[in-house]
Amino acid sequence: MSDEIDEYFDTALALVKSAGNLMTEHVGGCKTFELKSCAIDLVTEVDKNVEKTLIEGLSKKYPSHKFIGEESVADGVKCILTDAPTWIIDPVDGTMNFVHGFPHSCISLGLSINKEVVAGIIYNPLLQQLFTAKKGKGAFLNDRQIHVSKITALKDALVTFEAGTSSDEEKRKVVFENFQRIIKNGHGVRALGSAALNMAMVALGGADANFEFGIHAWDIAAGDILVREAGGVVIDPSGGPLDILSRRVLCASTKDLAEELSKTIVQYYPERD
Repeated sequence: MSDEIDEYFDTALALVKSAGNLMTEHVGGCKTFELKSCAIDLVTEVDKNVEKTLIEGLSKKYPSHKFIGEESVADGVKCILTDAPTWIIDPVDGTMNFVHGFPHSCISLGLSINKEVVAGIIYNPLLQQLFTAKKGKGAFLNDRQIHVSKITALKDALVTFEAGTSSDEEKRKVVFENFQRIIKNGHGVRALGSAALNMAMVALGGADANFEFGIHAWDIAAGDILVREAGGVVIDPSGGPLDILSRRVLCASTKDLAEELSKTIVQYYPERD
């Protein structure tokens, strides 16, 4: 299986790098976009073209593989995860950043086999950041192995999290309450505007923990394997095991930090994927 994963990964990596060229054509921003669920949930032709490039390239090489893609799901394709090799794709994670020319957006691609993410790629072509991970083989940034920090206490932790793309009033209240709790109990708060890149920062050791409610499988699949292979912990924000379709995630450098953060934040339960 390891050799198969290596082959799948190499094929996917070449496609991701090629698709990254579609993003770098808009390094100053992409001013043409459409609204999806609300005024802060955006999609561009680049999102659609990156996803098309990845799905067509991978399905041509591996016709039996399945796909869960953000834009495909937005167009009505069911979000179903089986034991079959499944590519979980966010073609441009951080679309609002991309539209504005704020250079923190990325292609996020995870490979799930038997419902476990076994390989992941997070590529920000605008800053030439290539995060990669394969099961049992470590996590890397531009071919340099990376590791999570050793922070164990929230008071010492730099925490990333986002407001998200929901205009739901209950969700907004939870976001504000959690922001206050992290400011009060943590070392600091950051938000890159990309769930995948927030998780990559935890894998890198630049941030110590990240959590978010309302994200989707495509936002976190690659980040999941990246953080775990960097030595970190990925769980449900309530403290239980991660369910990649639950639209909830918490990751941290250490188990102690993950557990403390889980007990500190207010929980929110969005509708599942």
